[in-house]
Amino acid sequence: MQTNSELTKNMSFDDFKSEIISDYTIAVTSRECSLLGRREVLTGKAKFGIFGDGKEIPQLAWAKAFRNGDFRSGYYRDQTFMMAIGQLTIEQFFAGLYAHTSIEADPMSAGRQMGGHFGTHSLDDNYNWKDLTKQKNSSADISPTAGQMPRLLGLAQASKIYRNVEGIDSSNFSVKGNEVAWGTIGNASTSEGLFFETINAAGVLQVPMVISVWDDEYGISVHAKHQTTKENISEILKGFQRDKKGNGYEIIRAKGWDYPSLVNAFEEASKIAREEHVPVLLHIDELTQPQGHSTSGSHERYKSPERLTWEKEHDCIAKMREWMISNSIITNEEATQLEKDIKKKVRDGKKAAWNAFISPILNERAELNTLLEKVAPTSPNKVFIQKITNDLNAIDEPTRKDVISAARKVLRYITFDDSKEKTELQNWINSYFDINQPKYSSHLYSQSKLRATNISEVTPTYDESPEMVDGRIIIRDNFDAIFSKYPEALIFGEDSGNIGDVNQGLEGLQEKYGELRVADVGIREATILGQGIGMAMRGLRPIAEIQYLDYIMYALQIISDDLATLHYRTLGKQKAPMIVRTRGHRLEGIWHSGSQMGGILNLVRGMYVLVPRNMTKAAGFYNTMLESDQPALIVECLNGYRLKEKMPSNIGEFKTPVGVIETVKEGSDITLVSYGSTLRMVEQTAKELLEVGIDAEVIDVQSLIPFDINHDIAKSLEKTNRLMIIDEDVPGGASAYILDEIMNTQKGYLHLDSQPQTLTAKEHRPAYGTDGDYFSKPSLEDIFEAVYNVMLEVNPEDYPKLR
Repeated sequence: MQTNSELTKNMSFDDFKSEIISDYTIAVTSRECSLLGRREVLTGKAKFGIFGDGKEIPQLAWAKAFRNGDFRSGYYRDQTFMMAIGQLTIEQFFAGLYAHTSIEADPMSAGRQMGGHFGTHSLDDNYNWKDLTKQKNSSADISPTAGQMPRLLGLAQASKIYRNVEGIDSSNFSVKGNEVAWGTIGNASTSEGLFFETINAAGVLQVPMVISVWDDEYGISVHAKHQTTKENISEILKGFQRDKKGNGYEIIRAKGWDYPSLVNAFEEASKIAREEHVPVLLHIDELTQPQGHSTSGSHERYKSPERLTWEKEHDCIAKMREWMISNSIITNEEATQLEKDIKKKVRDGKKAAWNAFISPILNERAELNTLLEKVAPTSPNKVFIQKITNDLNAIDEPTRKDVISAARKVLRYITFDDSKEKTELQNWINSYFDINQPKYSSHLYSQSKLRATNISEVTPTYDESPEMVDGRIIIRDNFDAIFSKYPEALIFGEDSGNIGDVNQGLEGLQEKYGELRVADVGIREATILGQGIGMAMRGLRPIAEIQYLDYIMYALQIISDDLATLHYRTLGKQKAPMIVRTRGHRLEGIWHSGSQMGGILNLVRGMYVLVPRNMTKAAGFYNTMLESDQPALIVECLNGYRLKEKMPSNIGEFKTPVGVIETVKEGSDITLVSYGSTLRMVEQTAKELLEVGIDAEVIDVQSLIPFDINHDIAKSLEKTNRLMIIDEDVPGGASAYILDEIMNTQKGYLHLDSQPQTLTAKEHRPAYGTDGDYFSKPSLEDIFEAVYNVMLEVNPEDYPKLR
């Protein structure tokens, strides 16, 4: 390796030496953390370990090219980089390994993610944006393979928007779009579809994205020959190389152990992406993985002796050490002493992190011991209580689970005691949960003053003789008002731009607001979501359009694993307040059924799911959510675009409340609960039921997550004493979710005189055509007869059997 000009320009030799030795210190520190971290897992102090050993030197070079305002979207090998940019200390590394629940101790996730998952704080303690242009940023990692790629696309696209769209206040987010989004991925993970989808999209969009492929030839135990055509990702992506014929990528290769060449490669990538807004692929090969994939196994099981020998010879730290000595930057003796000092520093840091983690738990155990010493003598089950206490105290390194489990078991032995000691123990247990449960469960949804449930309803207003228009006109004109009001708002999706979406809800808006704000994209749902996540993380207000609800399935992993968990897994230190727009309900055919709400509800906790019954309600939800900082999925009714509605006079201003039901018809005999297009059928059936003397109360859920925060459905049941939930999802889908909320959260069973009923679609996907819809999903007659049969059970004389 030769000394590189990027390292020496504008520097004295002493400064040059100092910087190189500083880099080597970080690399060795990171390696020692990996080695000691593995031992901590194997001895039981930590649950699992996955480390960045073998990738240290290229990450040092990367850190040199990384600027304030830039963003990282990486995976669980990037610890050296985080140390190099000053965002990860030794103590913090081990705190994450131990799952320390303090955000100060583990700023990456407060113990909510396994070690190796890194993020910086985009929000202050009041959930307001920090100035992201003055800090080095890392989006919070996720484990799913290649799951970091879609978000990376959006992080890069934000720079393009800030550079090219006028009128946006970018003061906390961008300096003229000069920021680069940097991604990292293992070579084996490039086999994932998400990688190729993102690579293609970034090439089309021409955004400042640099993706580094760490290539150590293996994916866990599987060699590259089983992973990648030609065993070489940059070779097979040559077709993406930009040339005179068209835009594309710049592709750069470098050896993972060649420090000066790596510095040059990353600086070149940074310059191209930052200045030209051209994506760059950096293929870093000849890397090693000294401890194998993770603490789950040993790489000696699948690597040949020859490969292991090669890895030892080409270890990037060893190679850097050789280069430093050969260039008179350090002597062998100086390097040996430095490494010895680093090992001690890492051991001391590990010890400090462990003491900080275990001390509060030991104190909690001591508190419990004091209580149990009082409880035991007063109980006839003294012997059993003492055994529980002794067993707890015999644990050298207890967990909170050990402590609270012991306390709760003691309660079983003093069930019939009547003493102040028992009361003290009960209070201590309740307090323990009040204090500790939030450490593991808080921040699933926004807790800021901007949360959507804080935003008050503004009802639509109408002229004296309002015009009746197609629903699409209301949604279109409301989007027009949104884009005029919010320069940072933009929408993109398949057919969203030129034709104004397939239902013309965006008609004419691309011409008015430009191709960057109202944009067509390719058929690639996962990266449509990724665009939204990344741009929302950088202060924009994206609306990502998925053409139909069933196409959500292509993006559901990204929604579930990334978007929905972001605020939770960062303890409120990052957010992505994006809106996912789609349409569904009463669709016909197996592949466009639009009914899989139950599956969605169970996978997207952490974002809101809003199901408006018409376009006025939908428009109101967009207006509400754009004032909030909570991500949401809004499902418009596909069969509602051509239905006539009154045209509101306060377009862009009215707001549909989140988490609030609407009683669209009052009644006294039974409460009928539904949403979306099915709600309209329920309304029609309620009118027909009046003809046979059944007065049904009809409730529109409107918002599935959050659900009826005022418990108004339970209040309805106090009056009607009967409940039926009508839904086009499969049995056990959204209807089961709604029933659970009413019965268990609202305790609606206290008011029932009859068994609660659910009326759903068949368990298969809907058959095609009008008849397929009729025989697959609840029809008007199904609803009528189901309600009638409830009343038949109550009063068979007045309601004789229909069939």
